[in-house]
Amino acid sequence: MFQIMKKQMPRSTAYAVLFEELEKARYDLALAYDNFQNAMEPDLIDCCIYQVNALQMRYKFLLTKAKQLNMEVPYAKNPLERSEP
Repeated sequence: MFQIMKKQMPRSTAYAVLFEELEKARYDLALAYDNFQNAMEPDLIDCCIYQVNALQMRYKFLLTKAKQLNMEVPYAKNPLERSEP
């Protein structure tokens, strides 16, 4: 059997990619909350709730990965709140 070798990203590149993904997830979550605030139809409200939940899970996943890399993350658990230093 052949073993597939995973390419390891340089640590600084992994940090940059992870921070970029965290920032994108935070932005997407803020947009999802805005959509939820403006939704009027029950089906749209349900859709927004699912979208917010999915984006919160993605954000939490990215924060966990950042913690595993021992990164200092300047983000709060809730991305719409500022983290206290």
